[in-house]
Amino acid sequence: MNSFEYADAADVQQAIALTVKGSAIKAGGVDLVDLMKERIATPSRVVNIRNIADLEYIRADNDGLRVGPLVTLTKLSEHETIQKNFTALAQAAGHAATPQIRNMATVGGNLLQRPRCWYFRNEQFNCRKKGGEICFAQEGENQYHAIFNNKLCAIVHPSAAAVALVAMGAKAEITGAKEKREVLLEEFFKLPSYDLHRENSLEEGEIVTEIRVPRLGDGAASAYVKQGEKESFDWPVAEVAVVMQRDGDVCKSASIVLGAAAPVPHRAKQAEAALANQKITEDVAKRAAAAAMADATPLTLNVYKIPLFKAVIARAILACAKA
Repeated sequence: MNSFEYADAADVQQAIALTVKGSAIKAGGVDLVDLMKERIATPSRVVNIRNIADLEYIRADNDGLRVGPLVTLTKLSEHETIQKNFTALAQAAGHAATPQIRNMATVGGNLLQRPRCWYFRNEQFNCRKKGGEICFAQEGENQYHAIFNNKLCAIVHPSAAAVALVAMGAKAEITGAKEKREVLLEEFFKLPSYDLHRENSLEEGEIVTEIRVPRLGDGAASAYVKQGEKESFDWPVAEVAVVMQRDGDVCKSASIVLGAAAPVPHRAKQAEAALANQKITEDVAKRAAAAAMADATPLTLNVYKIPLFKAVIARAILACAKA
């Protein structure tokens, strides 16, 4: 780990002012400390925002949900209103990592964590994301890598909360030195073809200061399903969030987002189209799941993800229909 300055910020504007070129912002610090130990991140200064009380809140009203970025995954998963009205988000937060990590990790940090690809995380491999010319996962150990948009860089997006939030049409408020802006999370996360060296559109000196989730509407339901290799805590090999707008037992529209499938949370638009104005049955759910995999381009060791995703997607669809 490199030497660095450490600064505590009392408010957002002080945090922004302290964030000089080459700085890193720390909230829970779960991912940043790992990156620094692995020498992937070598910040000259670490700015601690964990003590900014104005960034830790959950507010729900008739317009939807507002969440401060310092809310922990535990608080997100245990909040009664989120469990009832934004179920997939509570489920995603509650299935991430371990109880100990969920007590430390913040929703903002979960959204902004960097890829877990073992080639990216190993300082001995100068992969494309670190300025090299090779994606070692293309011909290497790629069993946990992307099955969509994987030709340039085969990382998968690591955020469980992002899968649910993108499905819900959530937005992020981003604050910089001169202005605030609001961006759809679906547009906030960026593919490697946009920029190989980062995973989102956050600029230097900007901080995510709020996550906004619109009201899902009467008759809406949501569900999140995660499949790992172990029953205990584990990174997902497939995960899916479904948000369904229903009229009785008919799906009027649906949003289906896959995690552990692509470098960004992946919208399964063909599956969404297959559900529109359909009475949800097991056969309909399976057809939609198959449609979601139509354009997949699996690598040498992750073809197994195709049938796995089909099963997980169908389960999430049926869970929404029965909610």
